[in-house]
This record gives sequence, structure tokens and C-alpha cells, in this order.
Amino acid sequence: MLRIGLFLATNLAILLVLGVVMNLVLPALGIEPSQYQSLFIFAALFGFGGAFISLAMSKWLAKRSVGAHVITQPRNSTEQWLFNTIAGQAQRAGIPMPEVAIYDSPEPNAFATGASKKSSLVAVSTGLLRSMNQDEVEAVLAHEISHIANGDMVTLTLIQGVVNTFVIFFARVIAGVINNATRSSSQSGQGLGGFAYFGIVMALELVFGILASVIVMWFSRHREFRADAGSAALVGKHKMIAALKRLQNGQESTLDGSMLAFGIQSKRSFSELFMSHPPLAKRIRALEQL
Repeated sequence: MLRIGLFLATNLAILLVLGVVMNLVLPALGIEPSQYQSLFIFAALFGFGGAFISLAMSKWLAKRSVGAHVITQPRNSTEQWLFNTIAGQAQRAGIPMPEVAIYDSPEPNAFATGASKKSSLVAVSTGLLRSMNQDEVEAVLAHEISHIANGDMVTLTLIQGVVNTFVIFFARVIAGVINNATRSSSQSGQGLGGFAYFGIVMALELVFGILASVIVMWFSRHREFRADAGSAALVGKHKMIAALKRLQNGQESTLDGSMLAFGIQSKRSFSELFMSHPPLAKRIRALEQL
């Protein structure tokens, strides 16, 4: 959840900043909302630009947000085991060795991020190392290695770029429709003022961006099942099931009150649409059926 949450939050912030820039660039180039073809091209440029900027910042932002210590030279037996385990799994998965980091947190969390397979990071919390045995930690690490091997962050970025494009495009189209409707109903024949139009565009981008996250979350849940299967292939499904059951029996995370970074505990509800991870029971059931 931490990896996806940071990516989405960064992307939304960048999208809003680029939206401000776009509102300045388009009028300067003489492009009106009615010129849909030109508008869509610019929406795609800014939409994909925001997503790839978020991707480029993902590893840097993740390390600083949790205060991760990158292991360059293992300081103790735990760090040595962690480093060697990830190195062995990366070799078996056919990917370059990722950066390995530990961060101080009581929560059983782990995440993988990075702009590419050659520039990736696997970070593990001290809470995870304390609360799980080595077989379970090994399965969690294999899950994160599978995310890298599957190229999930890059694929997520491409999907986010498409989503951003339509968010930017439709926000301006609808704002243009409102502007034209205001102009036709106004006795003076004038539409929205510059600040009013700008405000509507920003509000629509924010709302559409949140709604569009449902698509991104669905993709994330789908990739979690695949990463679970990848872990099962690397270390055996019994280890991955044991790790998930350990999380299932644990307490709820205090990171956001309802989610764990590696797995989510929640009753089936509408809120599942906004979850980056499937419920643990579903993940366990999928592994048992492999």
C-alpha cells in the first residue's frame, strides 16, 4: 500500500501542478477547449509526463518517507541474511540486484519500487523481521522481487498515464461546456471569468483523479495475485500462505487505520474499489488453488 499510495499521491500532486501550467500554455498557443484534437494531444503529453515524473521520483521519495537505511555493507547477521536472500531470489528471477533497505517501524511492512528493473529497491520494516520467521520473510521478499520481475511499476505508470490523459481532457471539455452554457445564458454574452474557469478545471481534475484511481487500484489488486504466484514459484506456496496467514492474524496497521502495506484486512464493502491489495482471505484462497 505504501508503494502505491506514494505513487498515486505524487502523481495527483504533479497532475494538478501540470494542470496549472497547461492552463497557462494552452491560451498562449491559442488553443481553446473546443479544439479537441489539439487538447487531447496536450492532455496526453502532460498526463504521461506526470506519471513518468512520479515513477522517476518513486524510489527517492519512498526511501525518504520511511527513513530507510540502504544496506551497502551488512552490519549484522540479520542484514547479511536479508541481503543474501534478496540476491539469491533476484538471480533466480533473472533481474539485476535491487537496493536493499531496512526501515524502523513496528508494522509488518515491505515494498518494492523503482523506475526500472535496473534501478529498483526492496525495503523491509523492522516489524516484519521481528514478527515473522525466516520462511515467512523469505516469501514476502519473493513477493516483492516478483513485483520487480513483472515490471509492475512501469506498467502501473503506463496505465496512470492513460488515466491522467482522460482526466485532463474531460476536465477541460466539461469546463468548456459550462463556460459556453454560461455565455449563452448571460445577457452580456460573456462566459466564465479566467479564475472561475480555472477553478472549475482544477476541481474537476481532482474529482476525476480520485475516481480514476479505482481503475489503478483494480490493476494493483490484479498484480498482487500475480506477485503472490511469483513468490510461490520462487520459494513455495506454503511459505507465502503462511506469511499471509501471519498478517491475517495480526493487528490492523496504524499507518492509515485500516490497511497493511503488504496485505489488507477489511470486510467486503464498497471500499474494496479503492484498495491496492485484495483481502487476505482471497489471496490465500488463490494460492491454495494453484
